[in-house]
Amino acid sequence: MKVKVISVLEDNYMYLVIEESTRDAIAVDAAVPKRLLEIIRKEDVVLRAVLTTHHHWDHARGNEELARLCPGLRVYGADERIGALTHKVTHDQELMFGAIRVRCLFTPCHTSGHMCYFMWEDGSPDAPALFSGDTLFVGGCGKFFEGTAEQMYNNLTQILGTLPKETKVFCGHECTVRNLKFALKVEPENEIVKKKLAWAKQRDDEDLPTVPSTLQEEFLYNPFLRVTEESLQKFTGKTDPVEVLRTLRTEKDNFKKPKERPNPQAMLAFDWGLFSPFLEKK
Repeated sequence: MKVKVISVLEDNYMYLVIEESTRDAIAVDAAVPKRLLEIIRKEDVVLRAVLTTHHHWDHARGNEELARLCPGLRVYGADERIGALTHKVTHDQELMFGAIRVRCLFTPCHTSGHMCYFMWEDGSPDAPALFSGDTLFVGGCGKFFEGTAEQMYNNLTQILGTLPKETKVFCGHECTVRNLKFALKVEPENEIVKKKLAWAKQRDDEDLPTVPSTLQEEFLYNPFLRVTEESLQKFTGKTDPVEVLRTLRTEKDNFKKPKERPNPQAMLAFDWGLFSPFLEKK
């Protein structure tokens, strides 16, 4: 099982999972069909199915075009709002694509019909993979657009958090630096957060993805998975894990990363009036 990480739109990820013995492939969150089809041709694989985590346009907008271009394509998801849906899946349902096994994990909150997909191959030495959409991010979790803190707590602790710790996490967006800046505000003494943030900034500077992480790592630096830790309870002023999570999400929604210092040369240019011709009204 090979996972191709594909950066699209502003900060989205879509994924192509290739069954290497048959050269069949599954796409996850196929938002940009043209880009996906380019990679399918380059990899010389056949697209058999699309797994959609949720109905938001930046995850599902390519489904109709792919269904038109690939007759017989199966589109899986848990929400009737997903375009071109052919197979509605339910919690704990298992799918098979050659040697690739998929377990559907229902995680309502970001949207009421959000589904994550856990993939593995029996007998493979490779770690299993979790495609977590907008439920779990590297260093963060999704906004509660259509759900509650209770639901997200259950998603993170009882459903995703109980998967094997070596599971690789492939999330729906590249927002790791933002997430870890918030994590550092929450736990300023957490050395693992500091190291992961420095690493993520370097990846960002080099225009490289920060996915995948692993579940084991997430428990060390992701505040939304650390709600029972004393440091998190101190930050939020709460002790009940759900209340800690609820408070964290509110704080994160209001979190603004520090403003970058203006470039000194740019400031000099303003002082010297070099930008004046561009700023004058016509």
